[in-house]
Amino acid sequence: MPEYLPVLIVGAIIGVFSIIFLVAFLLEKDKKKSMGWERNMDDREIIRRLLRYAKPYRGQFLLVFIVMLFSIGYDVLSPLLIGRIEEMIKDDFPLSKLYTYVAIYAGILIVSLVSTYAQAMLLQKVGQKILSQMRMDVFTHIESLSHQQLNSIPVGKLVTRVSNDPNTISFMFTNVLVNLAKNALVILGVLGAMLLLNYALTLMVLCFVPFVVLFTVIFRKFSRKVHRRVNDATTAINTYLSENLSGIKIIQSFNREDRKQADFVTRSTELKKAKQARMLVFGIFRPMVYMLYISSVLCLFYFGSKGSIQNLNWFGQSITSGVIVSFYMYINKFFNPIQTLAEQFDMLQRSFASAEKIFSVLDIVPEIVDEPDAVELDEIRGEIEFRDVWFRYKPDEWVLKGVSFHVLPGQTVAFVGATGSGKTTILSLICRNYDIQKGQILIDGRDIKSIKIASLRRHFGQMLQDVFLFSGDIRSNLLLRMEGVSDDEVMAACKYVNADSFINRLEKGLDEPVRERGNNFSAGQRQLLSFARTILHKPSVIILDEATANIDTETELLIQDSLERIKTIGTMLIVAHRLSTVQHSDNIIVLAHGEIQEQGSHQELLAKRGRYYKLYSLQFSKQKLLEQ
Repeated sequence: MPEYLPVLIVGAIIGVFSIIFLVAFLLEKDKKKSMGWERNMDDREIIRRLLRYAKPYRGQFLLVFIVMLFSIGYDVLSPLLIGRIEEMIKDDFPLSKLYTYVAIYAGILIVSLVSTYAQAMLLQKVGQKILSQMRMDVFTHIESLSHQQLNSIPVGKLVTRVSNDPNTISFMFTNVLVNLAKNALVILGVLGAMLLLNYALTLMVLCFVPFVVLFTVIFRKFSRKVHRRVNDATTAINTYLSENLSGIKIIQSFNREDRKQADFVTRSTELKKAKQARMLVFGIFRPMVYMLYISSVLCLFYFGSKGSIQNLNWFGQSITSGVIVSFYMYINKFFNPIQTLAEQFDMLQRSFASAEKIFSVLDIVPEIVDEPDAVELDEIRGEIEFRDVWFRYKPDEWVLKGVSFHVLPGQTVAFVGATGSGKTTILSLICRNYDIQKGQILIDGRDIKSIKIASLRRHFGQMLQDVFLFSGDIRSNLLLRMEGVSDDEVMAACKYVNADSFINRLEKGLDEPVRERGNNFSAGQRQLLSFARTILHKPSVIILDEATANIDTETELLIQDSLERIKTIGTMLIVAHRLSTVQHSDNIIVLAHGEIQEQGSHQELLAKRGRYYKLYSLQFSKQKLLEQ
């Protein structure tokens, strides 16, 4: 009995750790149910959806699998060769035989190295293709969401879904899954070689496998939780950065840097704690597997050496020094993949957590989609009609209440009223950025829902108060990737809207760099560029939403002149608080609380002495005071 005491001590230590982990697992399982952190998406569902991206490349993956078999040969055969050499050097032997074994060993090693290189190159090419496809799918799906859906999702969250999460999933295809398969094949191959070499010692090694399985199951539960926590914390900090870096000027203006810094530290601390928790989980699991490896080696040396020295048979099989050497290498090759599996499993959990985040975006059903029988419109005349339109952003908060009006082709119609009266909403509904709840909107006598969205919007040119310019140069911002347009045509459009006056003064002209959001240009210059961009795209209906707000008087005169020219292009819809911008319109519609109060020309509305008259008189009085 005393001679087996070391083995009993090892077994007791493993048993104690197993009990501790089981208790922690059961407690965490109950806690999980009460906290509700577990997602609804099952691992099998995630795998099924991820395999769709791998399916087009199944031929390449099959080739990788075949190449992998050659690289595995080294792990399975090299211990046998070393064991043979160990047995051979105990006695006299011809040197040529040693050279033969060394040459075989070197050949196997070279084949393994070449196979590993080929496998890595193939996987990287496939992985990058999958990464590009997944990013494109997410980005395209985000583009299909309605304005209301986009407003409800933080920009930083969407950025994380498109940039960070696909990287993790790509690593799963290029590294994790293949290595999981390789490690599984190595384990099976090594196990088979061990059974052929000495099944008694193999059975001794297999006594440790149930504990490996137990620790892996427990680790899976904990790792899934911490990976989700890290992903959530990363998304939170990206969202915070996206919002606050965009509004950094406001933060500086109100001297709130310290407060924002404190908020950032709070989010950074949460991310740090999440990553520390992940490291803790992984830092416990891998040493446990390493402990099982060391325990199996100790048992091998104990039983193997005892059998070799005392010339004992175990289950009818003798143990030699060569067998011990081979088994020592096999145990290393048996447990090393298992330890690597821990790391691969760690990455697999990260990939699954990222996949859930991506699929949560892809599963958002777009609110505004083409009807099954929607048609393309090659051209439109610009006739617009609202028939008893009701619309709301939130339940029971109607923004428009039974709005009806008719715009004839080529007319210029203006919408005026107090903030929140529904002016901008009307323009958004015409482009079908939102869908109405009741009523009907017609373009050239056709319901806009019967027209394909892309076809409908192609005929509209929108000029907004906050002009968005992309990083690049002036030319790229005007064309927005339009092809077949010469510089002469671009400059003709710029001249048409008076934008050429400042472009010609720039050192590089159309090639002048545009910084982020066009902050190296004034508000008036950005607005003139917006006019030129709209003209180049040749719209049938032009929409101006506060396009003359926040600009100086000199630039306003240029814009007013541009507007007079643009009116000849097609139907024009204008929203403006400056009534001087709209007084030459064919029809002015006055809104209040989502309803049309009155409409008519500038002179007709002044004659009525109603709401429009009061607005005009108030602005006229303010202008007089400013001039004094």
